[in-house]
Amino acid sequence: MSKINQKTLREKINLKGIGLHNGKEVNLTIKPSKQNSGIVFKRVDVKNNNIIHANFKNVVEPVLCTKLINDNGVSVSTVEHLMAAFYGEGVDNVLVEVDAPEIPIMDGSAVDFVDAIRSVGVEEQNEPRKFIKVLKKVEVFDGKKFISIEPLSQDLIIDFELIFNNPLIRTRRKEFKLSNDDLTPIYNSRTFCLYEDIDSIKRMGLAKGGSLDNAIVVQGNKILNDDGLRNRHEFVYHKILDCLGDIMLSGNRIFGLIKTSQGGHALTNKLLKKFFSDKANWSIVNFENIENQNQNSYENPVAIGA
Repeated sequence: MSKINQKTLREKINLKGIGLHNGKEVNLTIKPSKQNSGIVFKRVDVKNNNIIHANFKNVVEPVLCTKLINDNGVSVSTVEHLMAAFYGEGVDNVLVEVDAPEIPIMDGSAVDFVDAIRSVGVEEQNEPRKFIKVLKKVEVFDGKKFISIEPLSQDLIIDFELIFNNPLIRTRRKEFKLSNDDLTPIYNSRTFCLYEDIDSIKRMGLAKGGSLDNAIVVQGNKILNDDGLRNRHEFVYHKILDCLGDIMLSGNRIFGLIKTSQGGHALTNKLLKKFFSDKANWSIVNFENIENQNQNSYENPVAIGA
């Protein structure tokens, strides 16, 4: 009887880049970690109390990025693209060492993180992977914005609607099914902004490291980047990437249907807090009798203790 087991990296990964919001150079090292340790961040530029657990309960100020903070006020931000890479590539346990308060933005997508993970490979561990099974529908509303999660058997679907008052972006909606769809266009899709919003974003002290090398900039019906879009759904695919990374902060992968209109980091975090606040909404399961060892193909859930 086979099981889907937890996974870590075969070897450590070293990356460097610029922080999107603080503009600082960042060195990033991702190291293999023992089973059941989860995703843990370590601020190596801080001597004491420098461990930050990747958990939705530790999210603070989720404005234009996801920021985690520990009980001692030490934080790390812009974790969402890296967390999405861990979700899609089946990485459960790693130590992420970073020498700045922000994960490097790289090219604005998750592709550099994914390529680095694939370059060293993942290693199966001796402990079964746990999954979160949605038992009841939970919804969060914020004016015209909303997000919900509801039961779905042995899969994850993200149904995302993007609404912009811009002639190029407009209203776009895509449904992503983890078991069937190719993650490549999701991984490759970059963060984006409107040209007219740049000054206000910078007045907030954000996007100090932003450029056409790491973000799509839209002005009217034009894309200012010379290379244009990587795929025709890049705007909404990037939002799905962000959502995937943010729900990885649940601590385990989720089987459920997520629907959202005009969602973002703050709304996803509100959903997770509401969802996990009531044990009647969810249970923990593992999966046995697997026909295909691909991490996205599961059968026969076996309930286990939370």
